[in-house]
Amino acid sequence: MKWLAPLARWTSTSRTAASRKTDIEPLWFEWLALTGLLVFATWLMGVRGVWALLLTSDPTGLTLVILVVFAVSTLWSGSRSRELVRQRHWLNLSRQGAALSEVQGWVGEYLHALAGAPLDIHTPLDLLLENTHGPHQTAWWVNGIQLKLGLLGKVIGFSVLALHIGHMENFDPSQSQDLLKSLTSGLGIALLTTMVGLVGNILLGVQLTRLDRFADVFLADCQREGLRRFSPQR
Repeated sequence: MKWLAPLARWTSTSRTAASRKTDIEPLWFEWLALTGLLVFATWLMGVRGVWALLLTSDPTGLTLVILVVFAVSTLWSGSRSRELVRQRHWLNLSRQGAALSEVQGWVGEYLHALAGAPLDIHTPLDLLLENTHGPHQTAWWVNGIQLKLGLLGKVIGFSVLALHIGHMENFDPSQSQDLLKSLTSGLGIALLTTMVGLVGNILLGVQLTRLDRFADVFLADCQREGLRRFSPQR
């Protein structure tokens, strides 16, 4: 059975290498790749005249507001992903055996708080949770705003449509063209704003879900590091 020893060592080495690879997730590069696709899609839609059609077909301006909210939220997601990756670097440094004084960032604050009050583990964890997940709650609220703005545009569009129909006293075939133009403007507001709000909600939701998952893993690993350093059994 001596031949099993090299196999066992190779298996353990492979598992260690795999675990090291999973410790570093390319969150920042994922966001850059997604942003590159969005920039290319924006350029392509501009060339095809889609943006001009969307903005001119919505006299309320809600489509432009939704696009601005999405663009700002996407830039915030990028800065947040970069910050999470930076904090992950400090956690990896701590897991590699760095001294407590050398560890900075959120994990450094968490470990210093545990070292100062090892019996009160809930307060440091609450502070760490606020750092990792607190800003995401506001981002999810902003993501819901996009959908609500789209629904608001839908209500406004159908209201415009209902007002035009309500002002019709009789049907004059000579005015059919103007009537159809008035009716389609209301439908355009309703459908376009809803579509833009739904697409923005989906795309931003993908980014926020990825940020939440990365923050969940980061939080769990910080707890493991705290248990490793300050476990009573050590």
